[in-house]
Amino acid sequence: MVLGVSGGIAAYKAASLLRLLVEAGHSVRVVPTASALKFVGEATWAALSHEPVHTSVWSDVHEVPHVRLGQTADLVVVAPATADLLAQAAHGSASDLLTSTLLTARCPVVLAPAMHTEMWEHAATRANVALLRSRGVLVVEPAEGRLTGADTGKGRLPEPDALFDVCALVLARGAAGLSQDLSGRRVVVSAGGTREFLDPVRYLGNRSSGRQGYALARAAVVRGASVTLVSASALPEPAGVKVVPVVSTRDMREAVLSAAASADAVVMAAAPADFRPAEYVEHKIKKVDDVSAPSVVLVQNPDILAELAHNRPSPGLVVVGFAAETGDASGSVLDHGRAKLARKGADLLVVNEVGATKGFESTENEAVILGADGSETPVPLGSKDLLAHHIWDLVATRLS
Repeated sequence: MVLGVSGGIAAYKAASLLRLLVEAGHSVRVVPTASALKFVGEATWAALSHEPVHTSVWSDVHEVPHVRLGQTADLVVVAPATADLLAQAAHGSASDLLTSTLLTARCPVVLAPAMHTEMWEHAATRANVALLRSRGVLVVEPAEGRLTGADTGKGRLPEPDALFDVCALVLARGAAGLSQDLSGRRVVVSAGGTREFLDPVRYLGNRSSGRQGYALARAAVVRGASVTLVSASALPEPAGVKVVPVVSTRDMREAVLSAAASADAVVMAAAPADFRPAEYVEHKIKKVDDVSAPSVVLVQNPDILAELAHNRPSPGLVVVGFAAETGDASGSVLDHGRAKLARKGADLLVVNEVGATKGFESTENEAVILGADGSETPVPLGSKDLLAHHIWDLVATRLS
């Protein structure tokens, strides 16, 4: 793997990314630009990578580093990628070792921009990013937050662990890592279990952690999509994703419907509460004695999936739902899933059996993906990232 580092203050974060990559067992060659070395020195990169650091096309000339590094890499990631680096990469400049490496790389390339908001939003930068993406380069959307000095806005380098997740997903896809079948698409993913408050302390909720929704968001990013994640979870923000935090089912409905207006696909991986208290009590409900308990009257929440599927803002919108089911006397898990698919009107329904040790709060999942066309795609037990890619495979087919 090649880790390129260009000359921005966020270069210090690349040291943490390097440590994560090396600890995961990857062999990483660091290629810093001359400007990057003004922020983090060569000795730091060498100590963390346990490899010689390549800084110039004139070093170790007999090894032809400006060609060999890109030719032999399984992945090239540049973090941070400055506006200048994006411009050089877009226009095929080979002014130093890093840009020469980018020209010779035939493996997946990930660029993680970091710069001030004005530079990121400039028409020249936007055009360069669009050109790079059209060539299959994964340009990760920068995060929003504190920039250099007192400035705040979009342009912050995503956190190292989030960038590591992107690199791991791209590598895991193998040859498919070069394919960005969702490039230019806008997708919306919902995640987590909503909360319906009874009083300032207590709420009705469920066991959904949001991990599957976050896996879907990460997977969509590495496939080139512009991703909006409507989240009722407190998991760390994935790289390249716009996160819209919500609390209740009604909050989620408003956010999902708003984002869906300009989307190509919506995947409802969240577990919105079906019911909410009919009345919210402004003060904490007190326990009067040790015997009696207050009665709670519930009312039904809006059905976001059904509303979206039956009232699509555009005819080409692909709608995917989830069904966490348990079998009972009236039918099996799949029986209930097929009935729900017909009732909700979605294009795809991901049916997974849940229980004390299944589905919720786990890093793994297994499911059967039912299609409105009668198809059934079983996905064996594996990581939630793996299930996410199976889902996007089916979505991409329907989008195309």
